[in-house]
Amino acid sequence: MSVNPLERLLRPKSIAVIGGGAYAPNVVVQSLKMGFAGEVWPVHPRRTGIEGVRAYASLAELPGAPDAVFIGVNRFATIGIVRELAAMGAGGAICFASGFLEAGEDEGEGARLQRELIAAAGDMPVIGPNCYGLINYADGALLWPDQHGGRRLKPGERGAAIITQSSNIAINLSMQQRGLPVAYLMTAGNQAQTGLSDMALGLIEDERVSCLGLHIEGFDSVSGFERLAARARELAKPIIAMKVGRSEQARAATISHTASLAGSDAGSEAFLRRLGIARVGSIPSLLEALKLVHVHGPLPGRRLSSMSCSGGEASVIADAAVGRGVGFPALSAGHRQRVRDVLGPLVAPANPLDYHTFIWNDGPAMQAAFGIFVQGGFDLDMLVLDYPRADRCSDADWATASAAFEAALKANDARGAIVATMPENLPEHHAEQLIERGIVPLHGIAEALEAAEAAAFIGEAWAKPAPEKVFAAGVDGTRHAQATVPDEAEAKSRLAAAGLPVPAGLRASAVEEAVAAAERLGFPVALKALGVGHKSELDAVKLNLKSGEEVRAQAEKLVVTGQGLYVERMVSGAVAELIVGVTRDPVFGPVMTLGSGGVLVELLRDSTTLLLPATPAEIEAGLRSLRLFPLLDGYRGRAKADLGAAVDAIHALAGYVLDHAQEIEELDINPLIVCEQGRGAWIADALLVVRPAPVAVPDKEEALCPMS
Repeated sequence: MSVNPLERLLRPKSIAVIGGGAYAPNVVVQSLKMGFAGEVWPVHPRRTGIEGVRAYASLAELPGAPDAVFIGVNRFATIGIVRELAAMGAGGAICFASGFLEAGEDEGEGARLQRELIAAAGDMPVIGPNCYGLINYADGALLWPDQHGGRRLKPGERGAAIITQSSNIAINLSMQQRGLPVAYLMTAGNQAQTGLSDMALGLIEDERVSCLGLHIEGFDSVSGFERLAARARELAKPIIAMKVGRSEQARAATISHTASLAGSDAGSEAFLRRLGIARVGSIPSLLEALKLVHVHGPLPGRRLSSMSCSGGEASVIADAAVGRGVGFPALSAGHRQRVRDVLGPLVAPANPLDYHTFIWNDGPAMQAAFGIFVQGGFDLDMLVLDYPRADRCSDADWATASAAFEAALKANDARGAIVATMPENLPEHHAEQLIERGIVPLHGIAEALEAAEAAAFIGEAWAKPAPEKVFAAGVDGTRHAQATVPDEAEAKSRLAAAGLPVPAGLRASAVEEAVAAAERLGFPVALKALGVGHKSELDAVKLNLKSGEEVRAQAEKLVVTGQGLYVERMVSGAVAELIVGVTRDPVFGPVMTLGSGGVLVELLRDSTTLLLPATPAEIEAGLRSLRLFPLLDGYRGRAKADLGAAVDAIHALAGYVLDHAQEIEELDINPLIVCEQGRGAWIADALLVVRPAPVAVPDKEEALCPMS
């Protein structure tokens, strides 16, 4: 048996097609049209042949167990056919029928049929149901019931493998005219038995696959994606993903600030980032990023260059890079002079460069200018070049420009891209030729820059050690209505007992007890009403009280507000306030949010999300990604914050959460006050939501089995 359980299905030598109607016979048509060299066996009880290919009346009459099967019958008949195929040793099946669990019923007929389908399949791989299937452009093997726009790979050619959870998106992707060679196009359906990560693992093992593109609606398995990412790194095959579901409304609101920041999409973003899978925001960007990594692989850095014969284009691409993770660094003095020497005094050397039209269609001059410019050590050199429409104009001069660019890149061992400002201005035949010449054709400036970001992100991720596995195994992701909220005094007592940096504080039940507590702690102090959420908004916290009289006056106001008082020593030397929060994600387990803290946390929306466990280096990188970070770093001469203490405190909080993962529903530290260097970072407010202790699992082996 093959090490890859999907080997026979993905790369079949024989294809059986079951069903009539309009769809199943088209599988036969498409396989013949693509020149599939293997056997095609239509199965139909009443037809003798389809498209000149002999049809068999039943599975029992087939010459052997088929490697791959397209099942194009109704959902009820599908189950019996899957059972018969599994018994005869078929390699795998595509289930086209709908009406299973994807109908949206957790119980009912669809759910029952899906359970029966899984049971019938046994160990035989099943893709779907509610799925169009698979196109293998490397071998010309199609289990696909509709037209498509792709072409078969040429001998020795490599291409991207693309998996989508939408059959219609897959059809649309097949129609792309952007020059991307595709080795496989596959749809996942509702993933009843075989998940998207398993399909992807099967595809990347093919040496003809250069990179992987994923359209993800939901993750089938955390551990499966971890295995996929690790194997992709081993094989040096980058993964580009378009993950849908950014809406926060997809997650039920909870009581903490953290939950308002950690929406349904935050965990997915952190998970992909952790795995080194680049995320893009649109289908065009997915295609452009795949082209870039197909031609050049991951980029070693984020330094870009751009050349165009127009100042307008130079300005447009410069503006498009603002706010992105890639950019156009200024030329060094020496490099600037060399560019001036070759282009003359009328051209202002800069990056992006407007080289004007003085050298247009002068091959040697263009090669000299391009060659000098790409010597700047950039990670990707771009030439902005929109081709004229061939039906009304000549593009002969453009061949001079692309040839000069190609020669300049090869002479300097540089990575290059030709970027068209409008997709229609870089026709498919030019795009395909550029890829053959080692130049990536990129359609659209915004998409080109997003592709560069994705490729640079993967390069950075692969340069780091492989990440730890996410702490999702064994964590129950359901939210409990019985969860309780200890008051701040109790929450801080628990954190302090674990060695976390909590300012000294005392509980008080009456005014005079609060005064005595303040005198014992030493002034100045903070006074808070216990049992009140979002204290600042309700004026239930009083800061910087410097005497017993001030404490008494404020205590008299607050004692009737909550369920007791809490007196705490004031933190001095504050530089900035952070929020550090953890929520329980149903897929990824504990998810940590870092961000700008205080009362404006939701308004500022300055946050990043990490999955646990998180290393100190990952935590520091997260802090450095915040817009707040310059304040921590001594903005405009201000005191620098104790960054090391902040990282240590956050790392300790993460450790505390992992130690109590089955108990903690939410933890919200807002703010974590970060003081001047040498004065630490302190938990000034804490909201803890805990759930009932889990019932002991009697079966030890079951208890140790990780959840996916």
